[in-house]
Amino acid sequence: LLEELAGFGITHDQFHKYEIIHNGNIRMAWLSIYGSKSVNGVARLHTDLLINQELKDWYRLYPWKFNNKTNGITQRRWLLQSNPELSGLITELLGEDKWITDLDQLKNLESFADDEEVLRRFKDIKRLKKSQLADYIMKVEGVEADPDSIFDIQIKRLHEYKRQLLNALHIIHLYFMVKEDPEIDLHPRTFIFGAKAAPGYVRAKGVIRLINDIKELVNNDPVVSRKIKVVFVQNYRVSYAEKLFPAADVSEQISTAGKEASGTGNMKFMLNGAPTLGTLDGANIEIAEEAGEENNYIFGLRVEDIKDIEDSYDPKESYNNDPYLKRALDSLVDGTFRDDTGVYREIYNSLLHGADWHRADNYYVLRDFEAYRLAQDKIDKDYRNSMEWARKCWLNLVNSGKFSSDRTIEEYSKEIWNIQKV
Repeated sequence: LLEELAGFGITHDQFHKYEIIHNGNIRMAWLSIYGSKSVNGVARLHTDLLINQELKDWYRLYPWKFNNKTNGITQRRWLLQSNPELSGLITELLGEDKWITDLDQLKNLESFADDEEVLRRFKDIKRLKKSQLADYIMKVEGVEADPDSIFDIQIKRLHEYKRQLLNALHIIHLYFMVKEDPEIDLHPRTFIFGAKAAPGYVRAKGVIRLINDIKELVNNDPVVSRKIKVVFVQNYRVSYAEKLFPAADVSEQISTAGKEASGTGNMKFMLNGAPTLGTLDGANIEIAEEAGEENNYIFGLRVEDIKDIEDSYDPKESYNNDPYLKRALDSLVDGTFRDDTGVYREIYNSLLHGADWHRADNYYVLRDFEAYRLAQDKIDKDYRNSMEWARKCWLNLVNSGKFSSDRTIEEYSKEIWNIQKV
């Protein structure tokens, strides 16, 4: 390797950047790049970040190794099996079922985006899937979810960068708004979470506890619970997910820009006709491009925005200048929730003051709060126009063909593995 580096014009004092064995440790990523013929990211933004930021020194040596392979999902599980009613409508409208192995066929349904009869049938299927999920939630979780409310769903691993905390703070904000004005013009909404935390990830477990405490606060309030409900599903898993994705009205994909490699849950929601509420991160970018940003709800800082402010960011500015945010965040430490372990105080401090190796608000939760709240307000208004909402959902469904794992595997096969026929 050292001889090869010298041949590339790398000077001796730059060799440390490429040391595979460093201070007695093996840098497995470095070894993988050196020993492999191909290195790929799993969404276009992810690949760009690898090339321009995370692995730029290696890209300088081996630019021909780097390529993109955007992730995909299988429509045979996440539509055909999970949503047979919608699958039947698709096959009927197409006149054949080739879409089962060629998801690009869905694009041929774009012409039905203004067909009110088709959109009504599409809406009826969504209502049925929501009713089925509501029945299951009542049976398993003991929470009554109104199928006529907006089903706003965030289901994914619990991690700070995925920002379930941003969602939670917004629900606290809505709780206070309804308490102030019980007659507030707010379309009923059911917030559904599903997540697991790594065993030693104390802060992530604290967020799970917070969401469940919010659930108890909201659902047991006779006034607030008429407007909002919160569900944290037990043992989130594939069989539960098969009920959740078809029933979603809103797909929460709100990770800090630049932190999500790709995501596949976002694709499963799209395939079942749910608009994305999300940042321009991972495959969200490509989803918005395929379905149209006007048919999704994009908000918040971009990767380039974060790069511009990361050295000067002070979350206290957002906290002090946004009374809605301040009230929601203060609820973690003002007695609204019982904090016998101190975990809520620790979360509060991590956002405003920093903790451990993190600087304050390392994932820009407070900075993006207002933009997220305004995007949620727009969803509340848009959902009331049921035909226009159905059109947004339909345009997401019919433009989801790119995100089939069939396409992903074919790209790997042809462009990396050199297998011409899969």
